[in-house]
Amino acid sequence: MKKVLCFGELLLRISPFLVDVNKDPFSIYLGGAEANVARALSHFGIGVEYCSALPDNFMASRIMQFLNDSKVGTDKMILSGDRIGLYFLDHGADLKGAVVYDRSDSSFANLKKGTIDWDKVFEGIHWFNFSAITPAINQNLADICLEAVKMAIQKNIIVSIDLNYRSRLWKYTASPIPVMKQLLPYCNLVMGNIWSANTLLGIAIDEKIHEKNSKQSYLDQSFAVSKEIMLEYPSCKTVANTFRFDTEEKQIKYYTTLYQNNLNYQSLEFKVEQIVDRSGSGDCFMAGLIYGILQGDQPQKILDFATAAAVGKLQEKGDGTRQNVTSVNKLLLKYQ
Repeated sequence: MKKVLCFGELLLRISPFLVDVNKDPFSIYLGGAEANVARALSHFGIGVEYCSALPDNFMASRIMQFLNDSKVGTDKMILSGDRIGLYFLDHGADLKGAVVYDRSDSSFANLKKGTIDWDKVFEGIHWFNFSAITPAINQNLADICLEAVKMAIQKNIIVSIDLNYRSRLWKYTASPIPVMKQLLPYCNLVMGNIWSANTLLGIAIDEKIHEKNSKQSYLDQSFAVSKEIMLEYPSCKTVANTFRFDTEEKQIKYYTTLYQNNLNYQSLEFKVEQIVDRSGSGDCFMAGLIYGILQGDQPQKILDFATAAAVGKLQEKGDGTRQNVTSVNKLLLKYQ
């Protein structure tokens, strides 16, 4: 079985409930973008390993047991440091908005360049997935990501990156662009949106695109950005972008694009009325892309499955999905 390795910080998410003296005021979820991707892939039947850093204590043991029970391998996990990172998010809120991080000095944040044996970590791995969140934390982690992608390419491992931008994390450098421009030459699949491509890679976008309020304008801009990414980074073979908008009808309108082999693909348009939790939908989209590519599916099928997975996640509590291939395909049929 071809195995995927996901690398990034595992976090615990704390979310408040409405005040009720008869109930606990908070709920706790397992989070972290790459952990979410790993969990989704395991539900899709893909062999997956997860590499992060946790303190060597009972909490880490319980977390790794949970991941193992979810068929996510933890043999690549690093036990070091003293704490697990936290973040606080209101139920139903967006990570781009009402989020508070408490991840400074975590076990993962304290990892140092040169301390991970990537040759060993990549044993038995076919695909490496990470996100722009990791190099946003500090320079050491940016250097570690560069070590990883260089080794991955040497071993003919496919590399994917999610260009998820977190403004609250990029504090150690004046601009994320030089950091990201070092990493992108080694990436084969790039996922994100036109705004993150602009912020993280410096790719120009139409500043008045929101004023046009036209789906076709967004699609055209997406394909233009995708083409520019491929021209600048020849190792990149696939670029995917997501669009998620709140509507006046209190729905979420969700659609995506994919650019591959000089061809443009767009997904079905999903309108979602019941939003349970916004966190983790992009991670489900990434997992869906990886799943479809590993299955050898055609681009349109890959895109529609990944989009349906992302939409399904919007209707689940917590950061990680519990969907499987059957449930995603059932949801997809409703929109076809």
